[in-house]
Formats: sequence, C-alpha cells, structure tokens
Amino acid sequence: MSNTLDILDCSGARVGEYIIPEGVIEMEKGAQAVHDAVVAYLAGARAGTACTKTRGLVRGGGAKPWRQKGRGGARAGSGRSPVWVGGGTIFGPQPRSFAKKVNKKVLALALKRALSERIAEGDVMVLDKFAIADHKTRSAYAVLKNLKIQNDTIMLTVGEYDEATVCATGNIPNLVLRRSGTVNVYELLRFKKLVFSKDALDAFIERLA
Repeated sequence: MSNTLDILDCSGARVGEYIIPEGVIEMEKGAQAVHDAVVAYLAGARAGTACTKTRGLVRGGGAKPWRQKGRGGARAGSGRSPVWVGGGTIFGPQPRSFAKKVNKKVLALALKRALSERIAEGDVMVLDKFAIADHKTRSAYAVLKNLKIQNDTIMLTVGEYDEATVCATGNIPNLVLRRSGTVNVYELLRFKKLVFSKDALDAFIERLA
C-alpha cells in the first residue's frame, strides 16, 4: 500500500504530494481495537436515562390495606406491592452510564488501523487548505463539486474552526465539519469520503504518535 497522497487545491488540481510518516500505516493488527473503540463510542452515546419506580418510589401505600389475620385472605402490607395493579416495578431499569473504558494505546492503534484502511480504499483526500472567499453555502458546495464528491457523505476535517467555513458548510446535509483533535474511530469509518486539510492531517497524525 502506498504511503503517499495527492494534495489538491479547492479547484481539484494536484498541487503536491503528502507522505504519510513511517509507523502510521498499520494493516497487520488492530481489527479488534477498532471494534472495541466503536463499541465504546456507541455505548457512551447512550443516554442511560430509562427509569422505573420501585415500590419505594410509587405514591401511596403507607397504610396496611387490611389487618394481618382473620379475613381468610392473603396478608398484605402495602397497596403498592409489585404484585398489585399500580404497584412498583421489580428489577426495572434505573439511570446508569453505559460508558466503556478504552486504553490510550488501544485507541491509538484503532485510529491507525481505521485511517490505514480508508487510505487503502482510496477514500482519504488532502487539501492544501479549505479556503472560501465568503460565507456562502454555494461556495463550499462548489469545492465539493470540484473534488467530485458532492453526492457522498463527507467528513471535512480542519485544524481549527473559522467563521467562514462553519457558516458555509453548516447547511450541507451530507457534510460534517470536525477539528482534527476530535476525530474518532467511529467517524473515520462512518463517512464515504474523508477530506483533511494538510494542517489538520498533520495534527491528526501527531495524535497517533
């Protein structure tokens, strides 16, 4: 697999070559690390807010419904027992965190493997810089059209947000704007095309060291 990528400008013309540093490409191991990282990301995104009332939380039930003995029926201590209609729930869900821990080295390996696979598939593009003259959505869309990816789902990664880029890309439904410091394994796999500005790819590769 080649460790070089073409650097394009916003018109789609080749203006240079980006050499991936040695040690970043990883295709022999890391499949399990990618799986673990994606599972942890999706688990962490769960709200975990499902909540049911136990018998101690249901309103009422303070008085004993009837005397303990002498009625010929079963004894009862509360009208909010789980076996009664309107009673509490047994072993129902309670608010909890679904977060899973992934070690830093495992996460770095997962990022390397995911990036390497996308490079091998030809889905990673490098721009010298994502520069538009105004805040117009059509200006950003014109760049995607020049790159011939306007119909794909796209993650555009920049070094830092700037007002023009945020405004111009905010209304493009198939594009998500990210900073290089926040890109995760799930997003590397989710989108059809990954577009990095050169400084963003430099910063992202530093995270893999």
